[in-house]
Amino acid sequence: MKRASPPNFDQAAFKQALGQFATGVTVITTRSASGQLIGITASSFNSVSLDPPLVLWSLATRSASMPVFRANSHYVVNVLAASQLDLCKRFATVKGDRFEGVSHAAGNTGMPVLDGALAWFECHNRSRYDEGDHVIFVGEVERCGVHENAADILPLVFQSGKFHGLDPL
Repeated sequence: MKRASPPNFDQAAFKQALGQFATGVTVITTRSASGQLIGITASSFNSVSLDPPLVLWSLATRSASMPVFRANSHYVVNVLAASQLDLCKRFATVKGDRFEGVSHAAGNTGMPVLDGALAWFECHNRSRYDEGDHVIFVGEVERCGVHENAADILPLVFQSGKFHGLDPL
């Protein structure tokens, strides 16, 4: 198989081009073997398959929470509403207990589901792929749900380095 040609751009140009693609914002949550709740903000979420129901997301290999996500059997993908920008920032930046004061409930596997999430997917950690400076996680969805007022709630979107609430056309 022929290999890719070397890139004709620098990392800054690549990041700028990628930033033009609007993505939804999620918080991926799990629980360590010791019971500590772990959560990280991720915009690298996507559907993979309807049958079986599969989703994917990626995490930087240097992430402090990588060992827990790599080893754990389950996690929850919480899709954030525009009104949850504070949660997005908390799980992206806060050091220490990111769950302090955050309302959530345990899903069927004991993993945290964030209150008010626009949607959530409780996943079995089916497979992982090391690619570049990230690991791609593929989750088999065991349970999912949608906020009871989802039709009236704007999603949180990230594009060009800024957060937005996406209004319907």
